[in-house]
Amino acid sequence: MEEKNKDVIRKFYQEFFNDHVVESADKYVREDYIQHNPGVEQGREALKSAFGEKFAEHPDFRLDIKMLIAEKDMVAVYLKNVDPQGNTKCRVVDMYRLVDGMLAEHWDVLQPC
Repeated sequence: MEEKNKDVIRKFYQEFFNDHVVESADKYVREDYIQHNPGVEQGREALKSAFGEKFAEHPDFRLDIKMLIAEKDMVAVYLKNVDPQGNTKCRVVDMYRLVDGMLAEHWDVLQPC
């Protein structure tokens, strides 16, 4: 289960965060997605809306995964937000709970550079 969940996260990050295909959330994120980041509302549609706006404002937005750790239904992702030249703008740890292969709940910690 852990490897399958890590694969879901890898695909989600590539399609959603790096390719900016917000509709890809429909196949990776549950409709009743629980969001613990106070800057984003609850649910899949709120996630799509928030990042759709972010991608429009920052078309070069990119997240590079540096490490994935999975245990049972949880996956932690250590990543860097990088500029087009590869310079680190911010470090992030995202944590997800997955249900039936879809993202069900999210927590995060950010460290600006």
